Amino acid sequence: MSASSAERRPRPRDAEATKALLLRAATEEFAEYGLAGARIDRIADRAGANKRLIYVYFGDKDRLFDAVVDDQAQAVTAAVPLQGGDLIAFAATRFDYVLAHPEARRIAVWRAFERAEPTDTEVATYRDRLEAVAAAQREGRLRTDIPAADLFALVLRMTESWLSAPAALRAAAGDEPSSADRLDEHRAALLAAVRSVVTP
Repeated sequence: MSASSAERRPRPRDAEATKALLLRAATEEFAEYGLAGARIDRIADRAGANKRLIYVYFGDKDRLFDAVVDDQAQAVTAAVPLQGGDLIAFAATRFDYVLAHPEARRIAVWRAFERAEPTDTEVATYRDRLEAVAAAQREGRLRTDIPAADLFALVLRMTESWLSAPAALRAAAGDEPSSADRLDEHRAALLAAVRSVVTP
């Protein structure tokens, strides 16, 4: 067989690799444009794949968005554990993760605006985290006068407090978003605040 004939032979499709490329491309597209503004054609172009494969592997755009949300939830859960209900370590790790993965925060914001109902994966993730916080409260390692769900919600929002602060507040404070020193200062302030909120 000639080299040119071999080149013309279609390569076997790696379905899992293609799905991963499409999911990554969809994450970028949804992070930038949200569910309503995202376009299937652009996602296919980003992935270098036929747009028909999006419908084959994921279904419609809504289900693709749900797949991205679930993928993000699983990625955050794996990268940001809540071992032993340690909310201080959780806050530090989540701050670092969100800083390194801005698309995670953008997907979460779009998801809050455009989807009322949580996915089963999201609910399971939060249920596990709340159980870890409640167990730490029972063991006396976290304050018990605030319910586990409220305590976790407070810490969750605190981890993004400066990263999602209004631009006017950041400007008034003279913030330089790319300054490593300012980010280190904020991280230290975040952990001090979390410690004061969760300590028994």
